Amino acid sequence: MKREPVPVGALVDRCEIPPWLRAVTDDPGAVNEAVLRRGGDRARWAAAFRAQRAAAVLVLFGGAFDAAPDHPGGLPADADILLTERAAGMRTHGGQIAFPGGSRDPGDDYPVGTAMREAREETGLRGDGVRLLANLPAFPVPSGFEVTPVIGHEPVPSAVGVVDEGETARVVRVNLRELLEPGNRFQVRRAVSGITAYKGPAFLYDGMLVWGFTGGLLAAISQTAGWDVPWDTDDVRPLEQMIAETGGRQVSGFPADEAGRG
Repeated sequence: MKREPVPVGALVDRCEIPPWLRAVTDDPGAVNEAVLRRGGDRARWAAAFRAQRAAAVLVLFGGAFDAAPDHPGGLPADADILLTERAAGMRTHGGQIAFPGGSRDPGDDYPVGTAMREAREETGLRGDGVRLLANLPAFPVPSGFEVTPVIGHEPVPSAVGVVDEGETARVVRVNLRELLEPGNRFQVRRAVSGITAYKGPAFLYDGMLVWGFTGGLLAAISQTAGWDVPWDTDDVRPLEQMIAETGGRQVSGFPADEAGRG
């Protein structure tokens, strides 16, 4: 296998990264910009939040290494993403869909050590077959954390499940082609006194509403990777209504983000 230069942020040689993920690892700044500017110019808004603590999330893709010629961006038919659903009774972020992750602990090999530790604690992921590919730029979130997404690939997805029912209600691997179907995509908006306080991309799949940081990052990765199938970006739905319809809790203030929950 011919060795290629390691892109900025990458943890392995480019030739070891699945072709359908290389656009993301080649230009991680494009993902960062897309997340910060989702639904409008959010860069200055995000910069106003001073991060007090560090956190990391594991963005774990499963599926074939080789690209598929029959789909935009080469996304394989078996490609999936690992997601968790917070237990409804949790004090913060109850019922929200998230990547496995949480705050940095003393002694963590941050950020990869934090992301993998949290994934093991939340989903039982063994990690033997996980190939860690790259770190994306850190994102400031309203909860006061700076979150670093760690991109991983598991060619043969291993068994995962709920470890602590008091913290996690569901652990799922979601097929990416199905998640990215146009019928599953829209935007959510929250208004306060008629003024938009939040607007961003969302997904509705198998009863799960994926929005906020998780939805924004998934949408940004798909856009950067070239996986998008055209969808109706003018379909904007009230956030409170969508949360209620999927059995979640109502939100107050800015949208909560899953990072830093550990």
